[in-house]
Amino acid sequence: MQGLEQHWYRITPLHLILLPISFIFQVLAATRRVLYRSGILTSVKLPVPIIVVGNITVGGSGKTPLTLWLAQQLIDSGWHPGIISRGHGGTTKSPLAVYVSSSPIEAGDEAVLMAQRKLCPVWIGRDRVGAARALLKAHPECDIVLSDDGLQHYRLQRDFEIAVVDGVRRFGNGFLLPAGPLREPLSRLTQVDAIVVHGGAATEDQHSMQLFGQSFYNLLNSNATAQAADFFGQRLHALAGIGHPQRFFTHLNLLGLKVQAHPFPDHHRFTPADLDYIEADAILMTEKDAVKCATFANEKCWVLRVDAQLDSLITQQILEKVTPDGRQTA
Repeated sequence: MQGLEQHWYRITPLHLILLPISFIFQVLAATRRVLYRSGILTSVKLPVPIIVVGNITVGGSGKTPLTLWLAQQLIDSGWHPGIISRGHGGTTKSPLAVYVSSSPIEAGDEAVLMAQRKLCPVWIGRDRVGAARALLKAHPECDIVLSDDGLQHYRLQRDFEIAVVDGVRRFGNGFLLPAGPLREPLSRLTQVDAIVVHGGAATEDQHSMQLFGQSFYNLLNSNATAQAADFFGQRLHALAGIGHPQRFFTHLNLLGLKVQAHPFPDHHRFTPADLDYIEADAILMTEKDAVKCATFANEKCWVLRVDAQLDSLITQQILEKVTPDGRQTA
């Protein structure tokens, strides 16, 4: 998919070949959804509410920060959430608990990042039903589950769907894979419970989300922290292997930092060679990339922690839907 991405935000001669394939993909995706909705393919209802955070496009849009924000909101409201994820980029297929010390090669970078926040249990599995069942068995105190990136995983029934939209890249050229970045047609957005727009203009019935972060910590010593001003005047390089690397570089620029940017593909598996050739006073990176560089990082590596910021109305929407009996929360 990496080579095709350059064709997803414009129209090129290659679309003469891609569009017929895209039409076939659309038919297959629609058929699959109909089969689940009609009961021909079996979906599973779990004993606790399931909140799905996903998107209809390929690539990162801010799902993981939103999932962590929702987990904190639910904890503050008296719930005991658990998080499940596919473990994208990891080698594990079967359900697996993810801990602070888990390997991102095995569990995936995003799952390890979520576990390192220490908010609630995190489990992964390509079958989200299996991952959720394993989580609930290991943690019977969990009374609600957040599924990170599970919008198209229809085998798992859900009580509330959230679609995250990249407010900058939006929907590219509007075509489905492989001609464009869409996993499902735009009409899918009319069927979700809430739409969160990350980093762009939101309509009145949508929620606007920003990622906020201005403090860094040293990758070798998390107790060592720094502010953006501490890096002024230094030779700075920044690397990002996320869905939209330019978003990270722009964030650094807004903090007043001039960096030499090194973009990598999403979920890039970093090696020592990716750092060894960089001559800099400081190398700045995202939390998602930091979990993959921790074993070979040097003292020049600094990590920017970011947190989602959005209105609490979406939390109210969720609680109103998953507590129809009027359950009181703390």
